Amino acid sequence: MGQVTESRRRQIQRKGRIMRLMTRDKSKSVSLMGYAPPPTDATIDATLPVQAFIAQILHDELSAAGYGPPLKGDRLLDGVREYTLTDASPVYDGANLCGWTLITAGGT
Repeated sequence: MGQVTESRRRQIQRKGRIMRLMTRDKSKSVSLMGYAPPPTDATIDATLPVQAFIAQILHDELSAAGYGPPLKGDRLLDGVREYTLTDASPVYDGANLCGWTLITAGGT
């Protein structure tokens, strides 16, 4: 494992919490450790009624569960809140996929 993977893994394990990711049709789901960095001034827009929720996850948990890549429309449950994925950006450590940045909306 490379430095990016190890650094990401340590941060998620130290600061993360259990979240549940499921496909839009709820045919697949996986419980995984995710880290939601606190919002910064640049990401807070007081004019928007609902702010984006961003979560960092590791790829190996998705792979082990046979989930596949997260897709727009998938659902992310964080405690009692449910979010809808608007985007999922892969994170690479060199040529190896090591994680995903999930960008969501909702929070109902």
